[in-house]
Amino acid sequence: MKITDIDIIVTCPGRNYVIVKISTDAGIYGWGDATLNGRELAVAETLEKHLKPLLLNKNPDNIEDIWQYIFRGTYWRGGPVLMTALAGIDMALWDIKGKVAGLPLYSLLGGKSRDKVLCYTHVYGKDFNSVKNEAEKHIKKGYKAIRIQVDIPGCEGTYGTNDSYSDKLPVQEIWEPSPYLQTIPELFKYLRKELGNEIELLHDVHERLTPVEAKILASQLEPYRLFFLEDPIRPEHKASFNVFRQTAKIPIAMGELYNTKWEAMQVMEKQLIDYIRCDLSHIGGITEAKKIANIAEIYNIKTAWHGPADISPISHLANVHLDLSIPNFGIQEQTEFFPPEVKDVFSNLPLFKDGYLTVSDKAGLGIEIDEEAACQYPYKRGYLPTSRRKDGSVQDW
Repeated sequence: MKITDIDIIVTCPGRNYVIVKISTDAGIYGWGDATLNGRELAVAETLEKHLKPLLLNKNPDNIEDIWQYIFRGTYWRGGPVLMTALAGIDMALWDIKGKVAGLPLYSLLGGKSRDKVLCYTHVYGKDFNSVKNEAEKHIKKGYKAIRIQVDIPGCEGTYGTNDSYSDKLPVQEIWEPSPYLQTIPELFKYLRKELGNEIELLHDVHERLTPVEAKILASQLEPYRLFFLEDPIRPEHKASFNVFRQTAKIPIAMGELYNTKWEAMQVMEKQLIDYIRCDLSHIGGITEAKKIANIAEIYNIKTAWHGPADISPISHLANVHLDLSIPNFGIQEQTEFFPPEVKDVFSNLPLFKDGYLTVSDKAGLGIEIDEEAACQYPYKRGYLPTSRRKDGSVQDW
């Protein structure tokens, strides 16, 4: 069997997605996700102009060799654009392999280690009471775990509390650490009193704090039993995890901005985190994610793969297939914020029931793409927000 064609489809059913379709001379094709939010066309051009010519006539069964060839063969390796392009190819190849075998992807990864995977979704509000009300709605839906964000007083726009995706220039938000550090511990104190201890609560810092600030926040949140505190500091500050890891008794999750297993190694081998949160569509796909999960298992670290609305349903299905198969699965992020138009293009999403996710037993990833519908939603330039401090200096968003 040989690869005969690679199609790159850039579509915008409410959000921009980059889809990879790999076709073979056996009439079997596979789907992959190569979406990099805000830089979609950079990935699409990389696939079309640089990687597609390298893969024609190659055997799609040789996933590992193709992965190594693309990653190491460029010499200028790594980075989010190249690793996202590689992820799209990798997922499509695994989809083909599953279809050839007539088996769902999780079966090719070793079979099921569990029947269903615990998930969490996002809850936010303008104030404590609105957050509580939204949380109660999701608890009634069956969620066992929810990620909590709230507007910060005195700040203009807060990560996780509004949809600031823009098709013009990036929306600019204003943020300050002092009111944030005062607000978040009080929020979780309030929610534990109102919601009780049974529901699992999570919070995403989004890499906005210095190591010392993160240490203060983690210590203040200890009494409220968070499932984990996500991305407390920037990914470059791997050694700085020592600053608060030695004192704060709270589970830490990190990794959605890592692009390779080597970037994740230091925090894992020194056991500075409890959950690794890489994004399958930004680390080279299923092949690399499986290796990262294997490394994490050695250090008793669990997985919590990135699962936002800015990756397509293809990646969400890949997440759950991998979750079902690995022994050290922890929890899966699941978005409820897909635009309704997504269903016009993508045939399937993970199945939610009573706080858990599963997938169908269809061969491969178990998804089809309506290419004609995808063409009805052309690409629209889009940006994630940016953030600044009140003095005008740039702040991590």
